[in-house]
Amino acid sequence: MTPDTGEFDFDYDPAALLSAIIGVRAELAAGDLRSLYLAWLSAYGTWERDEDLFDREADDDLEPPAPPGLGALTASQRALADFLRLDADLLAIAAQGSAPLDQTSDVLGDLATWLTHLPAIEKDQLLARVVQGEAARVRMELLRRFRGDATPADPTRARRTVADLLDNAVRRRADHERRLTEKRAEEEARQEHARTVARERRLDKLADTRDLAWSRVEAMIATRKPTEYDAAVTLLSDLQALADREDRYDMFAERSMALRQTHARKRALIERLDRNGL
Repeated sequence: MTPDTGEFDFDYDPAALLSAIIGVRAELAAGDLRSLYLAWLSAYGTWERDEDLFDREADDDLEPPAPPGLGALTASQRALADFLRLDADLLAIAAQGSAPLDQTSDVLGDLATWLTHLPAIEKDQLLARVVQGEAARVRMELLRRFRGDATPADPTRARRTVADLLDNAVRRRADHERRLTEKRAEEEARQEHARTVARERRLDKLADTRDLAWSRVEAMIATRKPTEYDAAVTLLSDLQALADREDRYDMFAERSMALRQTHARKRALIERLDRNGL
């Protein structure tokens, strides 16, 4: 909401959003309660960003029974979670207390058997409604009733407190960030090792053409082009590293000083040499 106008500042296309989440209505009507759980969870997820939203007594509030399939949301449910800005780590923690959908597939396979136990009069009434154009509504009602009867709450899955969910989400996020940091450090170390190996190989070749390299430096400087100055500085840096490796730095310093004196009026070159400690 913008502070000046009091209007909501949407960063999405309302029409596209409606198209993405419209399937939630049919899912709810068919007894899929995941969207309701997502809405509840998103409210407490906001608490993590603004702890003034709820009393601290809410720490001990129990979550509603976690519906199956929180770890495998439909496209509409995923769009709803994005719209509600539901934190991914909090959702992942909540999904740990949700039975996988494949555990309910056997139950859903008993739908035909369940239908046979409905009273004949009721089935006739349902069939009449289908003929009258209420097929979609009848389907939703039957699925909702069937799922309610066939998938009772799992007593082995303890309901967690709000504090448990939020604290575990924080720990999960911290672990993820730690792993990312470690991965970046490992990648940087790998790249540094590769650069070191490449430079050592370059210095090995340079050792056999040292005098030619100094001549190349002079030729680059003679062009008076900035790009050639940069190339000359790079080659001089390698010559310096080679001198350090062979304990012949005095010889490098002597030739480097002579080069600076010869080209003392080339300010752009001298600035580059100073900047690179040459």
